[in-house]
Amino acid sequence: MSLGSALSLARGPQWRNRMVLAPLTNLQSGDDGVLSNDEYDWLVRRGDGGFGLVMTCAAYIRDDGHTFPGQLGVAGPKHLPGLRRLADGIRATGAVSSIQLQHGGRRSDGALDSALVAPWDDAGKGATALTTEGVEQVVADFAASAALAEQAGFDGVEIHGAHGYLLSQFLDVRSNQRTDRYGGSTENRFRVIHETVAAVRAATGPNFQLGLRLSPERYGVPLVEGRALAAEVLADGQIDYLDLSLWDAFKEPYEGEHQGTGLLDYFTDLPRGHVRLGAAGKILSAAQAAEILERGADFAVIGTGAIIHHDFARRATADLGFESEPQPFPAQRLRDESVGPEFLNYLSTGWDDFVLAD
Repeated sequence: MSLGSALSLARGPQWRNRMVLAPLTNLQSGDDGVLSNDEYDWLVRRGDGGFGLVMTCAAYIRDDGHTFPGQLGVAGPKHLPGLRRLADGIRATGAVSSIQLQHGGRRSDGALDSALVAPWDDAGKGATALTTEGVEQVVADFAASAALAEQAGFDGVEIHGAHGYLLSQFLDVRSNQRTDRYGGSTENRFRVIHETVAAVRAATGPNFQLGLRLSPERYGVPLVEGRALAAEVLADGQIDYLDLSLWDAFKEPYEGEHQGTGLLDYFTDLPRGHVRLGAAGKILSAAQAAEILERGADFAVIGTGAIIHHDFARRATADLGFESEPQPFPAQRLRDESVGPEFLNYLSTGWDDFVLAD
């Protein structure tokens, strides 16, 4: 199995290789979530660059889940024309397309004049606990957004259950002490993930591709629980791929008692049936991407490398010696890679040593 080998999934189209564009926050769309030309150019350019799967940034599913400026929306009819244009543009490059569905929960920004919601009352964030019916509505809204993505022509969606956003917040053993069926016990805290997966599957067609992103540690998720949840969704078989956001795909676990083994290795030995497994985190060369496959994953998710090289996938599949250029990068170099002004400003001000001043 090589980086350039095609990847078949249980549902939907085959990926032309094992390289996936990470769902990167880029702040480039409109205040109302409508697709901008800059975001379109950014994503379609990565399709032109040879990625097997091109995934959008985290796209909000309803107004109270809006999380950052310029966030793409998949929350209603006003978003449909732009999403349809984007799906068409990615398809024309030969890449498979996916929208990442997200709700910020207590990490939402309130920019669309909506009250913040969360699994529990959080006075510090100004968030109010969802009722049981409110959680059920969130699940339904994820499903409705998936159906909208399918209507727009996307090949699939990825449910964002990572990074401490709403679905991930339900997994937090430290704080989710709800007394209904969505809190307290491990089974109850996992429930919203399983219900969201099932609802999206029921709302979309038999060939619609469904992924799930998880943070398998931290964010209040002990590694033993992260592994248990991964085992459950792999065994369930309703998703087509599991995307593990590890921040560093080559690191050891955060918890001291589990160190001595690579974090990824806690998941590659799980039975996965027809579900594909991928990993993200500091994969900056073809050799590192190949190592992810050698350790048992099915695909590699590329973030930083894809910012500086729109054609990272094409280069990596052609040359195992390919390495991303080292940071920091000249601003014009990024502009040449279809990084728009808002994305460039975010990389300049939000990250240390990423962009050299003009």
